[in-house]
Amino acid sequence: MPPATEFQGSFLSRISIRRNQIISMDVNHEQELEELEYFQKHVSDRFSELISPSSPSDQILSIPWLQNLLDVFMSCETEFKGVLSTVRISKSPSLERLLSEMLERILKALDICNAVVNGIDSVRQSRRLAEIAVTALKQRPLCDGSVRRAKRALASLVVGLNDDVKVRNNGSGGSSNQQRTTFRSWSFGQRSNVTVVGGGGSSGHVSKNWSATKQIQGMVANLVLPRGAEASGPAMPVYIMSSVMALVMWVLVAAVPCQTSNVLVAPLQLPKHQSWASAAVNIQERVGEEMKRKEKRFGGGGGLMEEMQRMEKIGLSLLEFTERFRFPAEETEEGEVAEKVEEMDEICRGMEVGLEDLQRQVREVFHGLVRSRLEIVSLLDQASAI
Repeated sequence: MPPATEFQGSFLSRISIRRNQIISMDVNHEQELEELEYFQKHVSDRFSELISPSSPSDQILSIPWLQNLLDVFMSCETEFKGVLSTVRISKSPSLERLLSEMLERILKALDICNAVVNGIDSVRQSRRLAEIAVTALKQRPLCDGSVRRAKRALASLVVGLNDDVKVRNNGSGGSSNQQRTTFRSWSFGQRSNVTVVGGGGSSGHVSKNWSATKQIQGMVANLVLPRGAEASGPAMPVYIMSSVMALVMWVLVAAVPCQTSNVLVAPLQLPKHQSWASAAVNIQERVGEEMKRKEKRFGGGGGLMEEMQRMEKIGLSLLEFTERFRFPAEETEEGEVAEKVEEMDEICRGMEVGLEDLQRQVREVFHGLVRSRLEIVSLLDQASAI
């Protein structure tokens, strides 16, 4: 029979080990809380920057503002992956489920990125039409021939800026080129290695049923705010990042003409009482206001990109001028037209570089999402192997 001291030593040893385990658990939980708090603050700070533009050119939904939005998204995603690296997925079946759902959201976001890349090409075409009109209306003296050229370009410009409405209402109407652009689809397979978009254009099978709106609706369908103990655990950053991703994709679809099946609505009910969500709610509301304004002015449709809206407004005004033009133009009217033409020219010059940079940045977001998806798949595979 072993001496009592051996029992006592063994018992004390077990207590010591258990105490260390509890301390370790407390430290890990405290670290998780700190990571969560830091992540929420990071999201809050970065999104607050977007509603406090540093210059007039950063007006909401302008090209510079959209670029800042994508910078914020990529920054939040980087921080999210840092939080995710400290989480033990194998100990949380609910977290495994949430991450699996996030994989599906990322697939939908990849689809939207591809649609936006193609949508920017259509905006670039609108810019070229505006340039044709600008060149024609800069001729002096203004003559019937140059005004007719401007009129044709402006008519195509106004139609093109609202092309998604025409396609949505007329079904198969429009040219074959328009249909090829409008009915493109990029749905990726479940948990597959995603084919990354190259330097230009997109790939994938064609589907008339693809819709950017449906993709966003799918992203938020099962997005629920964590409650109880989950609200202070790793489920919360997954919810926050999923909400951020859905919001950013919604803004991109609202700003850039994409294939849609119905009018866009606010993507999700964000928890206003939480600090990270207040700035995001503000952005969602302001984009919603822009939708209402455009619907009231132009009947809705088209992209809400600030430069596009200005281009449309000036284009309609110049189109009215070309329809009532009689040679020779009155000096006063010619001066007013010259001011509008100069403003249109300024918009075109800004878009020339801006659209290229924005398109490149959307591709970078695409690549970043692909990497994030592969990392999450790897984490889930490791958890299932334990």
